[in-house]
Amino acid sequence: MSSASVTETKKNPIVAYFADFKVLKDNPKEFWGIQAINFLDSTAYFAMLSVAMLYLRTDLGFGLKSSGYVMTAFTSMVTISMLFSGVVGDVMGVRKSLWLSMGLKLLLSGSLLALGLVKSIPGRQALVVLSLLAMAPMLALIQTVFQAANVRFTSKRSRSAGFNLWYLFMNVGAFVAGEVIDRVRLTYKLPNAWIVGFGAATSLLALLVTGSLIHSEKQVHGPDEAEAEAAAAKKDEVPKKKALEILKDMVRESAFWRFLCLVGVLLGVRAVFVYIYMLMPQYWIEVMGKEAPIGLLNQINPFLIVAGLILFIPIANRWSVFRMLTVGAIISALSLFVLTLPWTMFSTDFGRAHFRMSATMMVVLSIGEVIWSPKLSEYTAAIAPKGQEGAYLGMSMMPWFIAKMAVSAMSGHMLERWSPDGIGDKLRAGQVDFWHSPSGMWFVLGIWALSGPIIALMAEKWLTKGARWKAEDVPAPGADAASEAA
Repeated sequence: MSSASVTETKKNPIVAYFADFKVLKDNPKEFWGIQAINFLDSTAYFAMLSVAMLYLRTDLGFGLKSSGYVMTAFTSMVTISMLFSGVVGDVMGVRKSLWLSMGLKLLLSGSLLALGLVKSIPGRQALVVLSLLAMAPMLALIQTVFQAANVRFTSKRSRSAGFNLWYLFMNVGAFVAGEVIDRVRLTYKLPNAWIVGFGAATSLLALLVTGSLIHSEKQVHGPDEAEAEAAAAKKDEVPKKKALEILKDMVRESAFWRFLCLVGVLLGVRAVFVYIYMLMPQYWIEVMGKEAPIGLLNQINPFLIVAGLILFIPIANRWSVFRMLTVGAIISALSLFVLTLPWTMFSTDFGRAHFRMSATMMVVLSIGEVIWSPKLSEYTAAIAPKGQEGAYLGMSMMPWFIAKMAVSAMSGHMLERWSPDGIGDKLRAGQVDFWHSPSGMWFVLGIWALSGPIIALMAEKWLTKGARWKAEDVPAPGADAASEAA
């Protein structure tokens, strides 16, 4: 790179961000095949997740509570399966894992489509539950295979850029999912089953990509990296600890309990992303009508995440990691309070006012997420003792898993209490008081979300005791995003 190019890169953060992707020339066609599959799978997954509650209710006839229970079982099965899918992926390899997961996902997505459209199928509610539970391990396998493939098909120098690109493609897929939702629901006036069944089409395309682009599974090395890595591995070779020994060492560390405390107090903020697909669709339908632009509202978050990461990464290290984590979490928590404001502040039209409120909420949530979400991984790597970063990252999923199960199981009850069928007309007529309206629900959930980062900020000295704030301790960007989405 010339001196002029270097100067331009330093001056322009966007140029600097994309300049990092030049190292991807090390990567083979298999890497680009994985990114294409990542985009296809993300589009189908986020489209399905966004309308799953509506699909269960309007297409299958489930009630609010039973829909929440079904989604609890489904999302829990995805998370549990991720504990074992990595081993399965290692044994089978990338190519065979993709053939298995995408092939079965094609069949299961097709069955969900048929079960949603054909009302005469006997026992179709039970069959839908079984299909979702059978699909969950495939979704987990796909995500863990992506992680393995991103390592396998990148060199050491291109790995960070490779994970950045993977995270970018995932968010672009989430953005396109919003377009799919509104096209199906609003333009073509088709049932939600077509959105859920969209995964059959993307799985078929993914199988074609697998067959045409993914052949070799050899580890990619950059210039002189193979020899250097072999020499380093030999030099640093030490006896590996068993899993039980690592666990015992971890629970003896005071850093581990500080880490769990932070993860625990931030659960209210992380739960907002569960509300988006468990509570928001029903709420939006009630306050904006059946023509609510669910897809458009869901596009706001991935669009701002992509734009925010591009603009924010170059300046992200100018402030304290912990302060950014807590302040960003506070901003995300405050997003829920937008939905508690009087709707007349946004428009004289009830539906338009709630659209503007919801759009503002998603913008505020996304701004906070860009700030805090990457810093949670950085905090984890900084607080964990050397060599235990992976164990800490894995353990961070346990409280999240428990909280997600609880929130999902309670979602139907919350909707029946605060946003039942028909409440939209009563809200328009001013017949519902604050504590019996959706505003009351968002206020309660907002208080839970906001209290966590405030408590963390007050306990900053204790929570950051012994932290190692070094760039080399930070995991690859986006490396844990799949777990968050699941």
